[in-house]
Amino acid sequence: MTNCPLMVAGRDAATFGEAKNSWLTGTAAWTFVDVSQYILGIQPTLAGLKIDPCIPHEMDGFTLRRVWRGATYEIVVENPDHLEKGVKAMTVDGKPVSGNILSPVPAGSTVEVKIVMG
Repeated sequence: MTNCPLMVAGRDAATFGEAKNSWLTGTAAWTFVDVSQYILGIQPTLAGLKIDPCIPHEMDGFTLRRVWRGATYEIVVENPDHLEKGVKAMTVDGKPVSGNILSPVPAGSTVEVKIVMG
């Protein structure tokens, strides 16, 4: 018999039936995937690392570091027009790149990426 990490509040609790510790059941891992890949929009694909943010229009942007295939990607996303989705421009190591998919680079490399939403 295994130890069950989930607790459900009993009848005497103010929140009868409420499950606790959902982070122990995998919820936290899936929440991380949702936030990193579908809100911040940093999605690993076969073609490369796709950057397609879908953020609240109130956000000015964000910065993050993503290690993928052994390389480090320092990513800055700017949202000057306060949009929720869309990539207007991308630069990689200061050079303009068309599209929003970063090609893989050798492990150990560091890549500076700037995205302007639009």
